Amino acid sequence: MTNIAKMIDHTALKANTTKEQIEILCSEAKQYDFASVCVNPTWVETAATMLKSTGVDVCTVIGFPLGANTPETKAFETNDAIEKGATEVDMVINVAALKAGNDELVERDIRAVVETAQGKALTKVIFETCLLTKEEIERACRLSVKAGADFVKTSTGFSTGGATVEDIALMRKTVGPDVGVKASGGVRSVEDAKAMIVAGATRIGASSGVSIVNGETSTSDY
Repeated sequence: MTNIAKMIDHTALKANTTKEQIEILCSEAKQYDFASVCVNPTWVETAATMLKSTGVDVCTVIGFPLGANTPETKAFETNDAIEKGATEVDMVINVAALKAGNDELVERDIRAVVETAQGKALTKVIFETCLLTKEEIERACRLSVKAGADFVKTSTGFSTGGATVEDIALMRKTVGPDVGVKASGGVRSVEDAKAMIVAGATRIGASSGVSIVNGETSTSDY
C-alpha cells in the first residue's frame, strides 16, 4: 500500500476553526508529512508561513461550500488565495447548473478556476456527489477533464453525505488514469482510506488524518 500519510489533505474547514487550531493542524501536517493542509481562505497566509519549505502544500477551498458563486467570483477568489500562498485549490461546482443540464456554465465555472490557477496551483473540482445521480457524476467528471482540472473530488463534507467507494470507482473509471481522484467526507479510519484508495482515490481529504495514520477511528464528520 502507498504511504497513506502523503495522500492525505489534513483538513480544518469548520466556521468556528480558530488560529490555534490551524497552528495545531499545520504542526501535525509537518510531523506526519501529510500532502497538504486544507483550510479556509482566511487561514491561507497563516498556513503558508508555518509550512514554508516543509514539503507540505497549502490547499484552500473556492466557492465553498455551496458552489453557487459566479465563475468570475471564483476566479477572483482563486487568484487571491494563490497570492496569499495557496498551492492547491478545491473549487465547488455549480451543482444546480449541472442538475439543470447547463453544461456550458459548469464547464465555464471550472475553467475560470483552472485558468487562473494554471502553473501556480493544482485544481480539484468538488462535485458534492451525495446530491448527484450516477449520470450527473459521470458528466461532472467529463466536464472537469475537458476544462483541464487536475483532480475530481467527491464532497465538501458539509452536505448530506460524503465519499463512497462506489462513487470513487465511478469517478476513476470516467476520468481515466491521468486525473487525480480525491475522496473526502466520512473517511475516518485507515480501513476507510484503504478502501477508497483501492477504488481509485489518489488523495484523501480528512480532518482525522492523525487518527488514520495511527490506525485509530475518528468521530469527525469530515
